[in-house]
Amino acid sequence: MELTLDHAAAVAALERALLDGLDVEGCPPRSNVPVPAGELLLMPAATGRYAGVKIAGVAPANPAAGLPRITGAYLLLDGPTLQPLALLDGAALTALRTPAVTALAVRALAAPDVRHLVLFGAGPQALGHLEALRAVLPGLDRVTVVARRPGPAAELVARAAAPGLDAAVGTPGAVADADLVVCCTTARTPLFDGALVPDRAVVAAVGSHEPGAREVDAELVGRADLFVEAREVALREAGDLLMAGVGAGRLVNLAELVAGKAAVRHDRPRFFKSVGMAWQDLAVAAAQYAAAG
Repeated sequence: MELTLDHAAAVAALERALLDGLDVEGCPPRSNVPVPAGELLLMPAATGRYAGVKIAGVAPANPAAGLPRITGAYLLLDGPTLQPLALLDGAALTALRTPAVTALAVRALAAPDVRHLVLFGAGPQALGHLEALRAVLPGLDRVTVVARRPGPAAELVARAAAPGLDAAVGTPGAVADADLVVCCTTARTPLFDGALVPDRAVVAAVGSHEPGAREVDAELVGRADLFVEAREVALREAGDLLMAGVGAGRLVNLAELVAGKAAVRHDRPRFFKSVGMAWQDLAVAAAQYAAAG
Protein backbone atom coordinates (compact mmCIF):
# COMPACT_ATOMS: atom_id res chain seq x y z
CA MET A 1 0.00 0.00 0.00
CA GLU A 2 1.30 3.45 -0.92
CA LEU A 3 1.83 5.85 1.97
CA THR A 4 -0.04 9.05 1.06
CA LEU A 5 -0.72 10.67 4.45
CA ASP A 6 0.79 14.09 5.00
CA HIS A 7 2.52 15.17 8.20
CA ALA A 8 -0.57 16.84 9.66
CA ALA A 9 -2.60 13.64 9.20
CA ALA A 10 0.14 11.56 10.82
CA VAL A 11 0.27 13.91 13.81
CA ALA A 12 -3.52 13.68 14.13
CA ALA A 13 -3.40 9.87 14.05
CA LEU A 14 -0.83 9.75 16.85
CA GLU A 15 -2.77 12.26 18.93
CA ARG A 16 -5.98 10.30 18.47
CA ALA A 17 -4.33 7.07 19.62
CA LEU A 18 -3.14 8.73 22.82
CA LEU A 19 -6.40 10.52 23.56
CA ASP A 20 -8.26 7.23 23.06
CA GLY A 21 -6.43 5.91 26.11
CA LEU A 22 -3.42 4.03 24.76
CA ASP A 23 -1.22 2.80 27.62
CA VAL A 24 2.22 3.83 26.36
CA GLU A 25 3.92 2.25 29.37
CA GLY A 26 2.41 -1.16 28.61
CA CYS A 27 3.36 -1.42 24.92
CA PRO A 28 5.47 -4.41 23.79
CA PRO A 29 9.23 -3.76 23.72
CA ARG A 30 11.25 -3.62 20.52
CA SER A 31 13.47 -6.61 19.76
CA ASN A 32 16.97 -5.83 18.47
CA VAL A 33 18.85 -8.57 16.67
CA PRO A 34 22.50 -7.93 15.62
CA VAL A 35 23.29 -9.12 12.09
CA PRO A 36 26.47 -8.77 10.01
CA ALA A 37 25.18 -5.68 8.15
CA GLY A 38 23.87 -3.92 11.27
CA GLU A 39 20.74 -4.84 13.16
CA LEU A 40 17.18 -6.03 12.63
CA LEU A 41 14.38 -4.45 14.66
CA LEU A 42 11.09 -6.24 15.32
CA MET A 43 8.31 -3.91 16.49
CA PRO A 44 4.84 -5.42 17.18
CA ALA A 45 1.79 -3.55 18.45
CA ALA A 46 -1.96 -4.14 18.78
CA THR A 47 -5.19 -2.35 19.60
CA GLY A 48 -8.71 -3.73 19.52
CA ARG A 49 -9.26 -2.93 15.85
CA TYR A 50 -5.79 -3.43 14.36
CA ALA A 51 -2.51 -5.20 14.97
CA GLY A 52 0.74 -4.89 13.12
CA VAL A 53 4.46 -5.48 13.06
CA LYS A 54 7.38 -3.65 11.50
CA ILE A 55 10.57 -5.43 10.56
CA ALA A 56 13.24 -2.79 10.03
CA GLY A 57 16.87 -3.10 9.09
CA VAL A 58 19.51 -0.59 10.13
CA ALA A 59 22.52 -0.86 7.81
CA PRO A 60 25.14 1.81 8.64
CA ALA A 61 27.20 1.09 5.50
CA ASN A 62 24.30 1.60 3.09
CA PRO A 63 24.57 5.39 2.57
CA ALA A 64 28.13 5.03 1.26
CA ALA A 65 26.72 2.74 -1.42
CA GLY A 66 23.87 5.11 -2.26
CA LEU A 67 21.31 3.01 -0.38
CA PRO A 68 18.97 3.96 2.50
CA ARG A 69 20.31 3.38 6.01
CA ILE A 70 16.84 2.23 7.18
CA THR A 71 15.02 -0.57 5.34
CA GLY A 72 12.04 -2.77 6.08
CA ALA A 73 8.33 -3.45 5.77
CA TYR A 74 5.17 -3.04 7.84
CA LEU A 75 2.40 -5.65 7.94
CA LEU A 76 -0.98 -4.35 9.09
CA LEU A 77 -3.42 -6.95 10.44
CA ASP A 78 -7.07 -7.03 11.37
CA GLY A 79 -7.20 -6.90 15.16
CA PRO A 80 -9.92 -9.51 15.92
CA THR A 81 -8.80 -12.10 13.34
CA LEU A 82 -5.12 -11.23 12.69
CA GLN A 83 -5.75 -11.54 8.96
CA PRO A 84 -3.35 -9.43 6.86
CA LEU A 85 -4.81 -6.18 5.56
CA ALA A 86 -1.95 -4.25 4.01
CA LEU A 87 1.80 -4.18 3.47
CA LEU A 88 3.55 -0.81 3.70
CA ASP A 89 7.09 0.39 3.07
CA GLY A 90 8.69 0.28 6.51
CA ALA A 91 11.32 2.93 5.79
CA ALA A 92 8.72 5.35 4.42
CA LEU A 93 6.53 4.72 7.46
CA THR A 94 9.44 5.43 9.80
CA ALA A 95 10.30 8.58 7.85
CA LEU A 96 6.73 9.83 8.35
CA ARG A 97 5.90 8.80 11.88
CA THR A 98 9.16 9.83 13.58
CA PRO A 99 8.83 13.53 12.64
CA ALA A 100 5.13 13.35 13.47
CA VAL A 101 5.91 12.18 17.00
CA THR A 102 8.36 15.05 17.45
CA ALA A 103 5.88 17.54 16.01
CA LEU A 104 3.14 16.34 18.37
CA ALA A 105 5.40 16.81 21.39
CA VAL A 106 6.91 20.10 20.23
CA ARG A 107 3.49 21.60 19.53
CA ALA A 108 2.66 21.14 23.20
CA LEU A 109 6.06 22.27 24.50
CA ALA A 110 7.01 25.24 22.31
CA ALA A 111 6.33 28.86 23.12
CA PRO A 112 3.67 30.52 20.93
CA ASP A 113 6.23 32.80 19.29
CA VAL A 114 8.69 30.09 18.21
CA ARG A 115 10.49 31.20 15.04
CA HIS A 116 14.08 29.89 14.81
CA LEU A 117 14.80 26.16 14.36
CA VAL A 118 18.34 24.83 14.63
CA LEU A 119 18.35 21.47 12.88
CA PHE A 120 21.21 18.99 13.35
CA GLY A 121 21.47 16.56 10.45
CA ALA A 122 20.75 16.76 6.73
CA GLY A 123 19.31 13.35 5.88
CA PRO A 124 15.71 12.16 5.30
CA GLN A 125 14.78 12.53 8.96
CA ALA A 126 16.02 16.11 9.05
CA LEU A 127 13.92 16.99 5.99
CA GLY A 128 10.91 15.17 7.42
CA HIS A 129 11.24 17.01 10.70
CA LEU A 130 11.45 20.35 8.94
CA GLU A 131 8.24 19.64 7.03
CA ALA A 132 6.37 18.23 10.06
CA LEU A 133 7.36 21.12 12.31
CA ARG A 134 6.26 23.69 9.74
CA ALA A 135 2.87 21.92 9.67
CA VAL A 136 2.31 22.48 13.42
CA LEU A 137 4.27 25.71 14.01
CA PRO A 138 3.02 28.30 11.51
CA GLY A 139 5.26 31.04 12.97
CA LEU A 140 8.45 29.12 12.17
CA ASP A 141 10.30 31.27 9.64
CA ARG A 142 14.03 30.62 10.14
CA VAL A 143 16.11 27.44 10.05
CA THR A 144 19.81 26.89 10.64
CA VAL A 145 21.15 23.54 9.42
CA VAL A 146 24.16 22.04 11.20
CA ALA A 147 25.62 18.94 9.54
CA ARG A 148 28.94 17.18 9.08
CA ARG A 149 28.82 17.14 5.28
CA PRO A 150 28.61 20.50 3.45
CA GLY A 151 26.87 19.09 0.37
CA PRO A 152 23.77 17.63 2.05
CA ALA A 153 23.59 20.64 4.39
CA ALA A 154 23.48 23.01 1.43
CA GLU A 155 20.86 20.87 -0.30
CA LEU A 156 18.62 20.93 2.77
CA VAL A 157 19.05 24.70 3.09
CA ALA A 158 18.00 25.10 -0.55
CA ARG A 159 14.88 23.00 0.02
CA ALA A 160 14.05 24.95 3.18
CA ALA A 161 14.48 28.28 1.41
CA ALA A 162 12.16 27.30 -1.46
CA PRO A 163 8.93 27.80 0.54
CA GLY A 164 10.22 31.12 1.88
CA LEU A 165 12.08 30.21 5.05
CA ASP A 166 15.18 32.17 6.05
CA ALA A 167 17.59 29.23 5.79
CA ALA A 168 21.35 28.96 6.25
CA VAL A 169 24.10 26.53 7.15
CA GLY A 170 25.46 27.14 10.65
CA THR A 171 27.60 25.79 13.48
CA PRO A 172 26.68 24.17 16.81
CA GLY A 173 26.90 27.57 18.52
CA ALA A 174 23.69 28.55 16.72
CA VAL A 175 21.73 26.90 19.54
CA ALA A 176 22.37 30.04 21.63
CA ASP A 177 19.83 31.87 19.45
CA ALA A 178 17.36 29.01 18.99
CA ASP A 179 13.71 28.71 19.91
CA LEU A 180 13.76 25.06 18.88
CA VAL A 181 16.63 22.58 18.46
CA VAL A 182 16.06 19.22 16.76
CA CYS A 183 18.74 16.51 16.52
CA CYS A 184 18.35 13.92 13.73
CA THR A 185 21.83 12.41 13.54
CA THR A 186 23.74 9.20 14.07
CA ALA A 187 26.04 10.93 16.58
CA ARG A 188 27.11 9.00 19.65
CA THR A 189 28.47 12.01 21.54
CA PRO A 190 26.86 15.40 22.28
CA LEU A 191 26.42 17.74 19.33
CA PHE A 192 26.53 21.07 21.22
CA ASP A 193 27.13 22.69 24.59
CA GLY A 194 23.90 22.42 26.55
CA ALA A 195 24.75 25.52 28.58
CA LEU A 196 24.19 27.62 25.44
CA VAL A 197 20.54 26.66 25.00
CA PRO A 198 18.18 29.49 26.03
CA ASP A 199 15.62 28.85 28.76
CA ARG A 200 12.86 29.56 26.24
CA ALA A 201 13.92 26.75 23.89
CA VAL A 202 12.64 23.26 23.23
CA VAL A 203 15.16 20.56 22.30
CA ALA A 204 14.19 17.25 20.68
CA ALA A 205 16.56 14.35 20.00
CA VAL A 206 15.52 11.41 17.82
CA GLY A 207 18.75 10.02 16.39
CA SER A 208 19.48 7.07 18.67
CA HIS A 209 17.80 4.27 20.60
CA GLU A 210 20.88 2.91 22.32
CA PRO A 211 21.85 3.37 25.97
CA GLY A 212 25.44 4.14 24.96
CA ALA A 213 24.69 6.89 22.42
CA ARG A 214 23.51 10.46 22.92
CA GLU A 215 23.06 13.69 20.98
CA VAL A 216 22.77 16.06 23.96
CA ASP A 217 24.95 16.47 27.02
CA ALA A 218 24.29 16.07 30.75
CA GLU A 219 24.36 19.87 31.13
CA LEU A 220 21.20 20.27 29.06
CA VAL A 221 19.51 17.25 30.64
CA GLY A 222 20.24 18.64 34.09
CA ARG A 223 18.73 22.05 33.25
CA ALA A 224 15.66 20.87 31.37
CA ASP A 225 12.22 19.53 32.09
CA LEU A 226 12.20 16.06 30.52
CA PHE A 227 9.58 14.48 28.26
CA VAL A 228 9.65 11.02 26.67
CA GLU A 229 7.38 8.69 24.72
CA ALA A 230 7.21 6.32 27.70
CA ARG A 231 9.24 6.17 30.90
CA GLU A 232 9.92 2.44 30.70
CA VAL A 233 11.32 2.48 27.17
CA ALA A 234 13.32 5.67 27.78
CA LEU A 235 15.03 4.15 30.80
CA ARG A 236 15.92 1.14 28.68
CA GLU A 237 17.07 2.80 25.45
CA ALA A 238 17.57 6.57 25.78
CA GLY A 239 21.30 7.12 26.18
CA ASP A 240 20.81 10.90 26.35
CA LEU A 241 19.01 10.37 29.67
CA LEU A 242 20.74 7.25 30.97
CA MET A 243 24.24 8.69 30.55
CA ALA A 244 23.12 11.76 32.50
CA GLY A 245 21.91 9.61 35.40
CA VAL A 246 18.21 10.42 35.05
CA GLY A 247 15.57 8.40 36.92
CA ALA A 248 11.89 7.84 36.21
CA GLY A 249 10.79 10.55 38.65
CA ARG A 250 11.91 13.33 36.30
CA LEU A 251 10.18 11.98 33.21
CA VAL A 252 6.78 12.93 31.79
CA ASN A 253 5.41 10.65 29.06
CA LEU A 254 3.83 11.75 25.80
CA ALA A 255 0.34 10.55 26.74
CA GLU A 256 0.38 12.76 29.83
CA LEU A 257 1.66 15.71 27.80
CA VAL A 258 -0.94 15.36 25.04
CA ALA A 259 -3.78 14.93 27.56
CA GLY A 260 -2.79 18.18 29.27
CA LYS A 261 -1.82 16.44 32.51
CA ALA A 262 1.73 17.83 32.55
CA ALA A 263 2.85 21.32 33.48
CA VAL A 264 4.82 23.00 30.70
CA ARG A 265 7.10 25.75 31.95
CA HIS A 266 8.84 28.28 29.72
CA ASP A 267 11.45 29.43 32.24
CA ARG A 268 13.75 26.48 31.53
CA PRO A 269 14.48 24.30 28.48
CA ARG A 270 12.10 21.50 27.63
CA PHE A 271 13.79 18.35 26.30
CA PHE A 272 11.89 15.66 24.39
CA LYS A 273 13.74 12.40 23.81
CA SER A 274 12.30 9.95 21.29
CA VAL A 275 13.53 6.42 20.62
CA GLY A 276 10.59 5.22 18.50
CA MET A 277 7.81 2.86 19.60
CA ALA A 278 5.71 0.31 17.73
CA TRP A 279 2.35 1.90 18.59
CA GLN A 280 3.36 4.90 16.48
CA ASP A 281 3.81 2.77 13.37
CA LEU A 282 0.47 1.07 14.00
CA ALA A 283 -1.40 4.35 14.49
CA VAL A 284 -0.10 5.84 11.25
CA ALA A 285 -0.46 2.60 9.25
CA ALA A 286 -4.06 2.19 10.45
CA ALA A 287 -4.83 5.80 9.52
CA GLN A 288 -3.40 5.20 6.05
CA TYR A 289 -5.50 2.06 5.62
CA ALA A 290 -8.65 3.89 6.71
CA ALA A 291 -7.90 6.81 4.39
CA ALA A 292 -7.49 4.44 1.45
CA GLY A 293 -11.03 3.28 2.08
